Amino acid sequence: MREVTPTRSAAMELADERRLMRQGFEFLDEKRMLLAGEILRQLRDYRQRFAALVAETADAARALAGAVERHGLDQLEAYPALPPPTTPDPVRSQFLGLVMLAAPPLRAAPAGRAALDPSPEAKACQAAFATLLSSAADIGLRAGNLMRLVREYRRTERRANALEKVLLPEVEEAIKLIDEQLDTMEREEVIRTRWGRSVDAAR
Repeated sequence: MREVTPTRSAAMELADERRLMRQGFEFLDEKRMLLAGEILRQLRDYRQRFAALVAETADAARALAGAVERHGLDQLEAYPALPPPTTPDPVRSQFLGLVMLAAPPLRAAPAGRAALDPSPEAKACQAAFATLLSSAADIGLRAGNLMRLVREYRRTERRANALEKVLLPEVEEAIKLIDEQLDTMEREEVIRTRWGRSVDAAR
């Protein structure tokens, strides 16, 4: 409980402080709702992309099995790999001041060395793992976005709760105490004035 001097000016200052705190709480409450909505939207997209990643992982495993069956493990290990695709910088955007990242499409890798024994199975395996790489990068960026959003939501939640449950009640209690003390002082002043008049009249 804060200590305040029971004056009208102190009561006015506390009333102004309460008004600003209420405005701050309304802002934080609205921000909290916006963050919650964005978290739910991003989480829905993340789950869809994660389900696609699981399916693409299964496709890549089947393509790998087909390539191994066609070439054998030893020959497949010697199969010329494609150069790694170039990865552009993530696309940056902002949401309530937070940086959100999205994966751009991977640029096609340049052609590698020609295989001695090319096959559709090996090419399908290469394509499946290139798709898997792109999806893994995308899902990683989406996970990072969710972590930043959740961290900001928790920070906003703590600030809103501090205003609503600690600071505003303290100011309300201080204003109530000042009003009570001022009322008491005014009643005492009225009693002293009446008593003084009655004494003067008795003389």
